[in-house]
Amino acid sequence: MSEKSLKSSPPWSVLSLVANHLDPKTLIIASCVCKSWSICMSSDHLWKPICSTLYPSLCNLRAANLAVPYRRLYNLGCVSEKLRLQKPLKPHLSLDSIIFAIDVFNGNVCLSTTIKPGNQLVVDKSFLFHFDIDADLGNGHGDPSVAIEALDSLRVTWNVVLGGLRSVFTMMDCKVKGSFVLGQEGWFSQELPQSGCCSSGDASGLVADLRLGLRQSGGKGMVERISVGVLSILSWRYVCIDDALRYLQHFLLPC
Repeated sequence: MSEKSLKSSPPWSVLSLVANHLDPKTLIIASCVCKSWSICMSSDHLWKPICSTLYPSLCNLRAANLAVPYRRLYNLGCVSEKLRLQKPLKPHLSLDSIIFAIDVFNGNVCLSTTIKPGNQLVVDKSFLFHFDIDADLGNGHGDPSVAIEALDSLRVTWNVVLGGLRSVFTMMDCKVKGSFVLGQEGWFSQELPQSGCCSSGDASGLVADLRLGLRQSGGKGMVERISVGVLSILSWRYVCIDDALRYLQHFLLPC
């Protein structure tokens, strides 16, 4: 056999016969050999059964745009799978860079202000964005007590502040729901807006959650403990810290 015949491509019929027995990955590799192999290995009759098996819905959509080759359809399906399985990037924001500022009001009177730097928050073993905070009592920012009969007019605000007062995002500004019972937690919740520079104000699927504990002292109720977190509406469970920070960075960090 001459050197020229060894270097020449195999007959088209042979390529087509072999290609019918190759898996998608091998077909893609083989298509990189030369132009004639690329044409053969990219043929619709090879990729149509593959796409019909792996991505039947995409094949149905192709009926409206027959110009899209089946190999491209396969590539689109693969890319979408990889994007779904891709781990999200680490947030640019960290707990160390933020501060929680929580105010409890009775009407227009501030009962207590609690300031909690993120680096002082106790993180649980599940790394959920849910934290228990001791209320600051007698901190010079209001009277931390309220007459028991006035408990139905309580209101709380929860702000997340970027260190150095560079920016502030209000997680919640909410009135108590129902009547407060001393010794039990009162629940405040507010749905968060959609994140992103071009958000339209639609819901994000996340809820800011705040629990307020009061105890009785001298005929009055006193703010004793606070817990805050971010819940997912879909699962009604607290989201992980990284997910919450990714959400917050859209509001606290410049676009």
